[in-house]
Amino acid sequence: MLHQKIEAADRSVSGLLVDHVSVRIGATPIVNDVSFHAKPGEVLAIIGPSGSGKTTLLRAMTGELQYIGHVLLSGLEIGDLSPEAQAQIRGVLPQLSQISFPLNVSEVIGLGLIDRQQARRTRLVRIAEALSKVGLAGFEGRNYQDLSGGEQQRVQLARVLCQVWEPVSGDGTPRWLFLDEPVSSLDIKHQYQIMRLAADFAAKGGGVVSVMHDLNLTLTFADRVLVMRKGETLAFGAREKVMRTDLLSRAYDFPLTLTRCAVAGAPIVVPVTGR
Repeated sequence: MLHQKIEAADRSVSGLLVDHVSVRIGATPIVNDVSFHAKPGEVLAIIGPSGSGKTTLLRAMTGELQYIGHVLLSGLEIGDLSPEAQAQIRGVLPQLSQISFPLNVSEVIGLGLIDRQQARRTRLVRIAEALSKVGLAGFEGRNYQDLSGGEQQRVQLARVLCQVWEPVSGDGTPRWLFLDEPVSSLDIKHQYQIMRLAADFAAKGGGVVSVMHDLNLTLTFADRVLVMRKGETLAFGAREKVMRTDLLSRAYDFPLTLTRCAVAGAPIVVPVTGR
């Protein structure tokens, strides 16, 4: 693995440690020397314009892409772990999840149940609970291919939740959710429902890393924010320190302003369009 070429990072650091990580696709550099530390109990949002390297970085963090540097999850180098070992400590929701086989919803979600020795009734109960969490109670027998894009996205999240059902394992190790644009196909009600699920997972001791495009959802749910631009870190830190008008406008090369909702009083990001 490419990450083995540099000296070992500090394995005593808990949570998720990304240490001088770079990723190339062929000869093209996509992510360049990114470092940060994410803690269990928090939601970390990765934001930035399209093409800034957010998804590539996430795929490196989940062991899908080779990387230079170190990605340590609870002190373990993610690139050195087997797929089975990775599945025990983190669940991944990609942008797109294509399934070509004619599976029903229950069968798709069942792919996330690691313990194949569970009694059938126990598995069915867990699947029903996961569907209820994502607002799809009673969908078990529906054909996955017949669902809308937003419904399929929520079914895939239910699958991931089944994989890391308890935010903290029996030995006290936090589990992690890695989400790539988890609300991209959802209406506003279900966007908030899914982000509340992620925040609840973190509140119970797990860790959440989510690539986000919606800056206002980021303002609402993120504890820490990593801003990327052209494959590099533009800013990283607590939400209130990073979500600033000047920094966001520079990140997106577009005039933005931070104001407050007249009704709720919550901070919101709006474009400065001149209209």
